[in-house]
Amino acid sequence: MNNIEQILSHAVIEAVNELYGAKVDLSQVQLQITRKEFEGDYTLVVFPLVKVSKKSPEITATEIGDYLCNIQRVAEKYNIVKGFLNLSLNSTTWVGKLNEIAAEQEEYGFVTATPESPLVMVEYSSPNTNKPLHLGHIRNNLLGYALGEIIKANGNHVVKTNIVNDRGIHICKSMLAWQKWGNGETPEATGKKGDHLVGEYYVKFDKAYKAEIAEKVAAGIEKERAEANSELMAEAREMLLKWEAGDETVVSLWKMMNSWVYAGFDVTYKTMGVDFDKIYYESETYAIGRDVVLEGVEKGVLNRREDGSVWADLTADGLDEKLLLRRDGTSVYMTQDIGTAKMRFNDYAIDKMIYVVGNEQNYHFQVLSLVLDKLGFSWGKDLVHFSYGMVELPEGKMKSREGTVVDADDLIADMVKTAREVSEELGKLDGYSKEEAERIYRIVALGALKYFILKVDPKKTMTFNPRESIDFNGNTGPFIQYTYARINSVMRKAAENGYEIPAAIASNLQMNGKELALIKNLSRFPAIVAEAGKAYSPAVVANYTYELVKEYNQFYHEYSILNETDAVKRAARLLLSKTTAIVLRKGFSLLGIEMPERM
Repeated sequence: MNNIEQILSHAVIEAVNELYGAKVDLSQVQLQITRKEFEGDYTLVVFPLVKVSKKSPEITATEIGDYLCNIQRVAEKYNIVKGFLNLSLNSTTWVGKLNEIAAEQEEYGFVTATPESPLVMVEYSSPNTNKPLHLGHIRNNLLGYALGEIIKANGNHVVKTNIVNDRGIHICKSMLAWQKWGNGETPEATGKKGDHLVGEYYVKFDKAYKAEIAEKVAAGIEKERAEANSELMAEAREMLLKWEAGDETVVSLWKMMNSWVYAGFDVTYKTMGVDFDKIYYESETYAIGRDVVLEGVEKGVLNRREDGSVWADLTADGLDEKLLLRRDGTSVYMTQDIGTAKMRFNDYAIDKMIYVVGNEQNYHFQVLSLVLDKLGFSWGKDLVHFSYGMVELPEGKMKSREGTVVDADDLIADMVKTAREVSEELGKLDGYSKEEAERIYRIVALGALKYFILKVDPKKTMTFNPRESIDFNGNTGPFIQYTYARINSVMRKAAENGYEIPAAIASNLQMNGKELALIKNLSRFPAIVAEAGKAYSPAVVANYTYELVKEYNQFYHEYSILNETDAVKRAARLLLSKTTAIVLRKGFSLLGIEMPERM
């Protein structure tokens, strides 16, 4: 509850006491921001107070509205829609709010964690070491990082983690292909990033496998039988068994190729501006998961079939049976997730665990929650799957095996190129040094990419259009960044002219409609941060910043700031501009987006 809501709530409590001789507590005072289609700033839900007034909702609303306007003067007018009292606050109240925001500055809108605050772990990224990060990973990383920042801004302790899928049949496919056709290639020798090089061999394996199957089918063998008898796939499975048995040659190859991939990932993560507090590796957690599963068999919670495989029977929970260990004893993803979960809760006193994973894994996390619970882990049912939609290109879906994915590094490089082209067309950075211009191109490019992805409701599948994202007009990152840079330009010119920006302005200063609308928008920021945390939606913050920028630009175009001759009004507009810039920067910081001081 912000300061204005506190003042209003206590004013309502006083009004009810004076009007009806009854005491109500804060829980009975229901205030909300007035919906856009109605006139007003805050709406009081009158129905809970009717029991006290013993009058109709309309009469109760009228009496309370009169008291708030004429006796307490916290509102200047009101209107009633059925049982809802819409209150329009006076200018003095809003000037007080601006002064409050200005006083808090960098603290505004964020809640500071205390030693007693909950610890929330957010898992995101979860790459495989058989290919480079791609566009789908970009959405995952950006959502995960932003979600962590938003949860932290809501007063929680946050641990950001990554689970690297560094073992399994898919990893062996890349390893086997390099062993067969690599001729000793290394990232240093080829000049390629390690994750790119390994990814090429994953694609080569798939092509060779398809060619083998096609050849068998052409020889008259049924496709299913051809796949079951694939020599290439049998070699990959044999390599996996050797790895799990600790074969020195296979493990050495695995370590070498994974080291190439990790070096490549680190470069991409740094470019994207995301990081992790702790990285877990499937190669270290799968064995723990396997032990937990075997304990579950001994306890009779899980079932071992005649072929040796282990399953969880979830039919009583409305699901089906889930494989946890194959008949040869090798692990599946679920086994790894069980082990990782146990390891994490041993490492940290986690109050909430959030998995940032695409919606194609919804069923997986339903199963994981139930299996953990059945295995006796009390936190199993409380895990949160932050499920998000896939990201596609205008031309459709991407496929890793066929090499049709959009590589993250290539996309970012193309974004920087596009930002350079658009900026040069518009003459945005004329007069800047080459180094400074290139720095701003990168800030704008990454801002465009991140904002375009994060402004979309996470639950929705989205189509990413690089050129559209870099537009300097409309609901885009560059448009918001440009407005921020414009405000900074105003601040610099004000300093050059010797204009001081006050820490606060007189409470009786009468402000125009545009100024008041901007203050009202700024006042929403704490509620926006809270809503984004509650809904697990960075889109709430992203779209708020756009609304704030639109409001500021309307004010900027209609009213002079630096050329205002009234020194008091000029000082107020400078303070309003400075406060807007602070909120924009804080909003974008939650999204992991940098703001350029100049553009």
